[in-house]
Amino acid sequence: MKKLLWSLLLSTSIIGYAQAQGNGQLTYEGEYNSNQNLSEYFAEAYPNYNKPIIYVFFNNDPCYQCPQTIELIEQIYNQNYQNEYSLFEINYENDNEYNFIETYNLSQPLEVVLVNVEDGEALGYKKLENLENQISDPTSFSENLQYQINSFFGND
Repeated sequence: MKKLLWSLLLSTSIIGYAQAQGNGQLTYEGEYNSNQNLSEYFAEAYPNYNKPIIYVFFNNDPCYQCPQTIELIEQIYNQNYQNEYSLFEINYENDNEYNFIETYNLSQPLEVVLVNVEDGEALGYKKLENLENQISDPTSFSENLQYQINSFFGND
């Protein structure tokens, strides 16, 4: 999982930088200096490296409630967790590199996976399913999701 996080961060940075340059050439413009140890550098360069992860996985199956559910998950995350955890929304059917389907046994149109991360390494996960069927009562949905997140990550 550690390699997955680093690969994701590195590839996103390289692709974004290359697109921003417009000419496809990569130039190193790092801020590393010789007076700084590597752990300090990585802590500054990748502040989310050691944060637990909330994955919102979806697929291409028709799901009427999924967009509303994802939007509510984003709202809950932005209001309560954006400084504590990383949030990634991923269409797992388009994943050809990280094999999320096998890793988390994904099969539903919408699944949330909470991944505990310590020292950059995944230490366990919890999968939340059928959230799209709980959206009819947004207040209860919000309370339940927050309870699941807080209890898994130990924020009771």
